[in-house]
Amino acid sequence: MATKAKIKEATLYRMLTPEHTCPFGMKSKALLQRQGYDVTDNHLSNRQQIEEFKQQYQVKTTPQTFIDDKRIGGYEQLLDYFDKTKPGNGFAAAYRPVIAIFAIALLMAFALNVAAGAEIWSISTLENFVAFSMALLALQKLQDVEAFSNQFLGYDLLAQRWVRYAYIYPFAEAYAGIGMLAGLSAFIVAPVALFIGIIGGISVFKAVYIEKRELKCACVGGNSKVPLGFVSLTENLFMIAAGSWMLLQAWQ
Repeated sequence: MATKAKIKEATLYRMLTPEHTCPFGMKSKALLQRQGYDVTDNHLSNRQQIEEFKQQYQVKTTPQTFIDDKRIGGYEQLLDYFDKTKPGNGFAAAYRPVIAIFAIALLMAFALNVAAGAEIWSISTLENFVAFSMALLALQKLQDVEAFSNQFLGYDLLAQRWVRYAYIYPFAEAYAGIGMLAGLSAFIVAPVALFIGIIGGISVFKAVYIEKRELKCACVGGNSKVPLGFVSLTENLFMIAAGSWMLLQAWQ
């Protein structure tokens, strides 16, 4: 006769009060269930229960998971136990914001063509893709201009000479991207895109490829984990190409 498979069991203690539901407790429970565990889910529903639990098991935080009567720990320790990648770590986590921005920008460009009954892939697709990318990248910077300026000042040549430029840059990038989408005159949009693109491109190239400095890119806003280099250089090349193309079209 076939041997009955042993049921995998885990005990979880997590904070669940009227004021607060611990997100890491919910993540721990979901992870255990995905791994095939039958979870005994214990709720710590008030401050007294939470403090008594911490004192009993000599822990500083909740949630806490127990498997086979052995304490595994919190959510990050549980990820280690199942050999899972921790959130925020690794190459993919660092570049995820950039990938998301460019992917959404491209899909929005396609969507405009679909709505207009035009071909999915055309010159206008590229134009709108660049414009949407600039606007979305500017949005990331504008969420926390102070944090953006702190990273930007680390490598931008103009900002290092004139600090106020670090605060102007996100607005200038947004103006250029939105101006392209609005079809404003190339003579009032293109110079802005060219100026910030050229200064930015030179600054990145000097910092990364000449001075070999290892910095974080401010292209997706402050506190970014994206290494300075290809992504930021691409952003600046986009702006240079967009500005040049707009002027070329205007003069034809």
